[in-house]
Amino acid sequence: MSEELVTSLDRAADTVTVALRGEVDVATVDQVRVALADAIAGRPRAVVVDMTDLSFIDSTGLGALIFGFQRCRDEGIAFRLAHPSRGVRQILVLSGLLEVVELAD
Repeated sequence: MSEELVTSLDRAADTVTVALRGEVDVATVDQVRVALADAIAGRPRAVVVDMTDLSFIDSTGLGALIFGFQRCRDEGIAFRLAHPSRGVRQILVLSGLLEVVELAD
């Protein structure tokens, strides 16, 4: 059983920050997709995914981040990841995601 995931959106100026707390896996990935879609719908200049309190992300979560990145790119919106923990950063590096998505920190 996965740890609960809590998502929150913070709209400040032209940036929407999507904060993720807990674990992103097959059981919780839909929450991430909904939060990213909500953030993008406001047409901000940038979407930042704050991973400060994210303890785990699996391949379905990486897919959700790629979905957000591609949607932002298509809309001309900057997409960045911020503050991944050491373990999450390692997954992002191994997946190659950090080769295409900017790290805000």
